[in-house]
Amino acid sequence: MNTRNTRRDFLSLAAAAVAGAHLLPKSVFAQSAAGKPALLGGTAVHTGGWPQWPEWRQSWESSILQVLRSGRWYRGTGEQVQQFETAYAKLLGARRCLATASGTTALIVGMHALDVDAGDEVIVSPFTFIASYNAVLINKALPVLADTDPATLTIDPASIESRITDRTRAIMPVHIYGMPCDMDPILAIAAKHRLPVIEDACQAWLADYKGRMCGTIGELGCFSFQNSKHLPSGEGGAITGGSDDLIDRCGSFHDCGRPYGGFKGARPNFTRGGNFRMQHVQAAMLVQQLDKLVQDTARRRENADRLAASLKEIPGIEPPRLPDNSRAVWHLYPFRYDAEKFQGLPRDRFIRAMRAEGIPCSTGYQEQYFDGLLDEAINSRGYKRLFSAARLKAYRDSFQELQGNRQVCETTVAMTQNLLLAGAADIDHIGAAIRKIQAHGAALARA
Repeated sequence: MNTRNTRRDFLSLAAAAVAGAHLLPKSVFAQSAAGKPALLGGTAVHTGGWPQWPEWRQSWESSILQVLRSGRWYRGTGEQVQQFETAYAKLLGARRCLATASGTTALIVGMHALDVDAGDEVIVSPFTFIASYNAVLINKALPVLADTDPATLTIDPASIESRITDRTRAIMPVHIYGMPCDMDPILAIAAKHRLPVIEDACQAWLADYKGRMCGTIGELGCFSFQNSKHLPSGEGGAITGGSDDLIDRCGSFHDCGRPYGGFKGARPNFTRGGNFRMQHVQAAMLVQQLDKLVQDTARRRENADRLAASLKEIPGIEPPRLPDNSRAVWHLYPFRYDAEKFQGLPRDRFIRAMRAEGIPCSTGYQEQYFDGLLDEAINSRGYKRLFSAARLKAYRDSFQELQGNRQVCETTVAMTQNLLLAGAADIDHIGAAIRKIQAHGAALARA
């Protein structure tokens, strides 16, 4: 069975409703471990399904209909997009917010505003959704990969400085799965080399690092509101920042190069731009979900703490470490899996066994720098004109140095955020299923 699914594929594994409210006693854990695994014909630990995602509420429909009936659907007319920008900035404690068509376009616009151009380099987290790479590539720049810290699953600050060259234009840490990167050392390196930081916070709405919301720490922060996200509108994105000039430049570029705020010229078409605008119907969907986002985030955190307490007691299961005084929001809940502690049960077989127990999960991101995308770029005519053959070879060879990321890609197991919206008893089923599988690891490996 192929377990190399993206976070969007994971959602199809999770089904209907939820029940439960109490901790499973240790006797139940022991009983579960003694029972035959469902993959070998036993009874599944969890049979009640999981909360569906996304969730729609009928009370939200009137404002959507109002927008549709108005005929003012695009950003140039109407007020919903601006209302969402104001509300989202306030929620995060950001000075400004600009809504965009997607998280990917937010990254593209942010790169342009920071003057990332052809022949530049941007230091990027390797363990991320491919949009992080693509936002750099679309500017004909090189996404230079720092390594991943296996303990945190986020960018290893200690690996960043050695990647900086005279062409480095920006640093882009990714708060993957809603887990804050360790920003203090990243900011120190950026300040030392006079580089801006653009946060890929596309999975990190309301994640906070030492009292500051992710996406408000660097020069710019980028968010996604795609269907699987905690704040969904099908597609959609946002850029946050503390500089009026930067956000105005983002606003102009995202709206065909039109004047925006204080960024204007003597003639209407004074600067480059594209069409990366959010629609009003998307904004109307989003603004009504902000209170729900806050409530859901609290529940995910409570359940994630409960789950982590259980998993820490299981040999061979390692939940991620967060920076001090920081809180994740868990777009996915990951842990690292040690097959040796499960009697040699391979990770793919472990995942199949978990699914059979009613716990949908899959692998995390893979070493996608070997998938062909970056080879296609550096072998193109454009990149060969922009970079020397020696630089492109050294760049390609550097992928082999990412040993921390390799460990993470080979050992991570992840569960989607909707599981963390379930009841306490359902959360306890996750640990019970793992203990059961561990007790029968050898038999499962042979089957």
